Amino acid sequence: MPNPTLIQLIGALLFAMAVIHTFSTKFFEGLAHSRPRHAGLWHLLGEVEVVFGFWAMILMLFMFAVSGKQEATAYLDTRNFTEPMFVFAIMVIAGTRPILQFAASAVRGMARVLPLNRGMAMYFLMLAFVPLLGSFITEPAAMTLAALMLRDTLFAGPVSNKLKYATIGVLFVNISIGGTLTPFAAPPVLMVAAKWNWDIWFMMANFGWKAAIAVVINAGVAMLLFRRELGSVGQPGGTNDAPSVPFSVVLVHLMFLLGVVVFAHHPAVFMGLFLFFLGFAAAYERYQNPLILREALLVAFFLAGLVVLGGLQQWWLEPILMGMDSTAVFFGATALTAITDNAALTYLGSLVDGLSEEFKVALVAGAVTGGGLTVIANAPNPAGVSILRGSFEDSTIHPLGLLMAALPPTLVAVLAFRWL
Repeated sequence: MPNPTLIQLIGALLFAMAVIHTFSTKFFEGLAHSRPRHAGLWHLLGEVEVVFGFWAMILMLFMFAVSGKQEATAYLDTRNFTEPMFVFAIMVIAGTRPILQFAASAVRGMARVLPLNRGMAMYFLMLAFVPLLGSFITEPAAMTLAALMLRDTLFAGPVSNKLKYATIGVLFVNISIGGTLTPFAAPPVLMVAAKWNWDIWFMMANFGWKAAIAVVINAGVAMLLFRRELGSVGQPGGTNDAPSVPFSVVLVHLMFLLGVVVFAHHPAVFMGLFLFFLGFAAAYERYQNPLILREALLVAFFLAGLVVLGGLQQWWLEPILMGMDSTAVFFGATALTAITDNAALTYLGSLVDGLSEEFKVALVAGAVTGGGLTVIANAPNPAGVSILRGSFEDSTIHPLGLLMAALPPTLVAVLAFRWL
């Protein structure tokens, strides 16, 4: 392992502090109630989406103090903020009433065909069909759709905390692995697909069919375990009391969504499309719910902070990963993903030449397998937390609760990728 610089050591320390902070948000929310004089500050530090942005700010203050303005700004200029911008744009568009109405209609239509009662069928489809749809509309869009539909249906009724945590555990794992049918939807796959020449056929053969089996098993088991509580699942999307959106407006929204997905690597293009979308949404405001701009901005801030902090972790992460064989790297990547973004792990792998195909597959499989364990493990997870946390006690999704709920579906993913 190379000798780290002072800035790298500070970066690693602050990264560790940020990880600990993500598991301590409920503590800060408690301080907001017990010490009301500074309740605003404690509420701010209790927002999980603020965590990495806050510690990234501390890092930049250190860099300005130790290295000076030129080096600090040069470091920021070399960071790639395309993913935070993309997630912001795709979340806002995917969370609109026309898109939700379209997705809800598809889910209801499929639910009528399944030989299950309505509540069980809808629950199964929101945890299986929508995550697999993420392979085509991207994982952040699938997370936004699934989380909004769950919030407005199942989580809007009187259901147990056990069901809520089990649901988000399955949802986060299924979103992470459900985007692997194609090479452009899952962030950790995007990082390596072009360099390693992985096309859709390669993804289907090595990841897709295994992921689909695991997604269906996870959703099916959760549905059967909580079948008695699933009668409260109504019509998804929260559009029942609003006027129906004309198909022409839905079609325009779908075209904007498709355009942002197609140009996901070109922020100048997809942000331009997004600005046009905002104009269209304002022109047809009567067919819109309030846009989820706040939630999307918080998620983008979280991911941008992760980009800034994560850029200084290569010195210790890369030697750990590269010192493993294919079996060890699968389980190592699964574990490391819990404390760092899974796309960062695969990106580090893409920097190393001469890796075997077996090693590459194991690295990516491990990264997506562990993508549901924590809020920072996979880029779409903060979006799900931002949308669903209001349905939990104290408006907080406890990180340990999420970890424990995600372990069983993660084990199913491990078995699928390693033994199928």
